[in-house]
Amino acid sequence: MNIKRAKAEIRDTIEAYLKKDAYGDYRIPEIRQRPILLMGPPGVGKTQIMDEIAGECDIGLVSYTITHHTRQSAIGLPFIVEKTYGGEKHSVTEYTMSEIIASVYDRIEASGKKEGILFIDEINCVSETLAPTMLQFLQCKTFGNQKVPSGWVIVSAGNPPEYNKSVREFDVVTLDRVKVINVEADLQVFKEYAYQAGVHHAVISYLDAHPENFYRSERTVDGMQFVTARGWEDLSEMMILYEELGKKMDEQVIVQYLQYPRIARDFSAYLELYYRYQKDFQVPEILAGRIPAGVLEKLRYAPFDERVEIVSLLLGALNDRIGANRKEDHSLSLIFDFLRSFRQKSSENEEMPSAELFQKLLDDLRNSVRKREEAGQSERSLREEYREVFLSLERYQRSLPARDERSAFELLRGVFEKDREKLERDSFAVLDLLEHAFDFMEAAFGESTEMVYFITELSLSPGAASFLREYECPRYYRYNKALLFEDEEAQVRKELAGIRREMEGGDL
Repeated sequence: MNIKRAKAEIRDTIEAYLKKDAYGDYRIPEIRQRPILLMGPPGVGKTQIMDEIAGECDIGLVSYTITHHTRQSAIGLPFIVEKTYGGEKHSVTEYTMSEIIASVYDRIEASGKKEGILFIDEINCVSETLAPTMLQFLQCKTFGNQKVPSGWVIVSAGNPPEYNKSVREFDVVTLDRVKVINVEADLQVFKEYAYQAGVHHAVISYLDAHPENFYRSERTVDGMQFVTARGWEDLSEMMILYEELGKKMDEQVIVQYLQYPRIARDFSAYLELYYRYQKDFQVPEILAGRIPAGVLEKLRYAPFDERVEIVSLLLGALNDRIGANRKEDHSLSLIFDFLRSFRQKSSENEEMPSAELFQKLLDDLRNSVRKREEAGQSERSLREEYREVFLSLERYQRSLPARDERSAFELLRGVFEKDREKLERDSFAVLDLLEHAFDFMEAAFGESTEMVYFITELSLSPGAASFLREYECPRYYRYNKALLFEDEEAQVRKELAGIRREMEGGDL
């Protein structure tokens, strides 16, 4: 299955494992809660989805790459104690607490989250001395004589043997005690993520044209050559920064991320064309409603791949604006929730000064976000999500009156209304960009394959799909219904024709 489905499966499993009965006991006893074993190629997002799942389930997360550990750090150091058996004193070996188990308790204490995920990566690449410990861990949920705390679900991950020569195969006894999820690289799922994560549009459009180069791994006489989803995303991040710094990215830089020389060379050539088209076709002018002279004539005789590339440039610019709009919309939703809480608490605490109450609620929100970070939930995304929210709330705070407490909420609401009106203006400006994009698409391509591609990619982008659900764009819905429905209908007819041929040939 792909990583998106795997994430849903893991989240559903965790929710089931943490379900309690009327007496407060877990419906599935902990000893029967099979550890999850996530197997798949490197760089598809196995580790990343753990952050996301912990955030969505609001539980803690402790992550370890087990290959960095020795037997002692995993199970604890031995020490000698004296005990009496049958009236005689004996020296007995015991162990200190495992560093990994101790980290779980530290996470519980720091975050207050008593339930969570203990994620062990590269579990099938341990050393020979540590292998029995890992088998015991999966079978008994213990490291040495220390048990994983109640309420913590074990998720482990590993790579198939073709990607790592250090891999050890699990025996049937172990595999019969775990829940195995096999993951494969999936370009469509990566594209959905890429739009949301702001991956460079040159990467997305290149992979549209060359899907076979999304994920490759090959052992050659020159060594291992590979390219992964992680490599594409990391390359994208560097490309964006290079553009901001005015630096040129060439093949020698690209191959540092795409460690498959032929693909690196191919993408380097593609990037040169991407930047040239970006300059020649002046997408900002098109989105402003001004189609540059000669562009339509040039496209009329352009090869198909060049025509698709122009559509990709258009989509990239649109998604940038729509993405910024959706982030602003989300921030305003969080601010709305905060102000609603402020109004409710104001009515419950009429004697508390408004400025003091506002500060208390702001501190509570900061502490809540900090606790989520300390729980191990996606720290970077949390900071990005709340950075603008906190800056805006500080601006709201400065608008509070010094004395007239009764007007406090009305003043805050006035600031909020101005922000909401600003968002509304920006949203209508984005609608104008979409209209201008459709003007160009109709003039340049009509109801062609390029239009189908344009509509399909808008539908795939989470930000664009969210925007179009909230703001009406008649031409999008018209083309979506006309072109994509016809495409689906043609596919159904093709499948039916194949079934008829099989029936006529006596295959059924």
